[in-house]
Amino acid sequence: MSWNPALAPVCPDRDSVDSIETLIIPRSQDLGGFEVRRALPAPSRQMVGPFIFFDQAGPAEFLTQQGIDVRPHPHIGLSTITYLFAGEFHHRDSLGTDQFIYPGEVNWMTAGRGVTHSERTGAITRQRPHRLFGVQTWVALPEAMEDVPADFEHHGKDALPFLDAEGKRLRLIVGSAYGQRAPVKTYSEMFYVDAELQPGATLPLPDEHEERGIYVLQGSVWVAHQEFQSGQMMVFRPGDRLGIRAGAKGARVMLLGGETLSGPRYIWWNFVASSRQRIEAAKEAWRQADWGAGWFTLPPGDDQEFARAPESNDARKDSTETNE
Repeated sequence: MSWNPALAPVCPDRDSVDSIETLIIPRSQDLGGFEVRRALPAPSRQMVGPFIFFDQAGPAEFLTQQGIDVRPHPHIGLSTITYLFAGEFHHRDSLGTDQFIYPGEVNWMTAGRGVTHSERTGAITRQRPHRLFGVQTWVALPEAMEDVPADFEHHGKDALPFLDAEGKRLRLIVGSAYGQRAPVKTYSEMFYVDAELQPGATLPLPDEHEERGIYVLQGSVWVAHQEFQSGQMMVFRPGDRLGIRAGAKGARVMLLGGETLSGPRYIWWNFVASSRQRIEAAKEAWRQADWGAGWFTLPPGDDQEFARAPESNDARKDSTETNE
């Protein structure tokens, strides 16, 4: 697909970086030789549009027989997005989904009232050394949609809009941007873009969305007269027309944002909700472990173990408790 001809090839420039509302330096955590960088939620910012969770996973190298084993665990009140640059995941969930995901594809799982899923490295991949590099994000659901039935969508990379011109290669993962719309069903307006930029290439940010941010995965980008390196997220003021320019070694960035929700969200473990009551109900339902008869059930084919809920808000180091 060619570049949207309605876009001017020259990025709007600004005399300062006043358009940057928030600069986020992700927290890093080593999970046994596998580094995760969490940009959202941050102390200075809970969400960018509806995006409430943003984790860079890797890049990591695994030896033969090694891999990732995320045991079955629950979610409520959100949609999860899995997007990879290298490696693969085997996704199974309580809807009966059994799906591998590979680079350039998208897994979109809507939890709604409740869903359980697992993610593991496949048996074939474990037979050789392999890499893993990707991003996992959560999108908070609008309050009126928090109880929708759970759902899952998978779309191959050929189904996602792709723009390639002027030193820019963009894949629209979710939502709408640059005159295109991704096939994933969303419950609010948003955009999520994987952008590779050649050295010096310029890219205007979508100006039809209320909130916009970028996360630098590799290389660096310039915003006006300031350079930002990999591992940084910038959130921009609404309404400003501006763009970015790739640094001397090029850049790979994730663009994200959309309309704001009606208010902040409570986050505890893997649960997101507009009220504490929803969180408490989900806690109790998971701890009862009344699979099939209660609120949650385990994924078919991966039901021999499950993740235990923390006993307190700080019971696990990667808890995302937010009390705003």
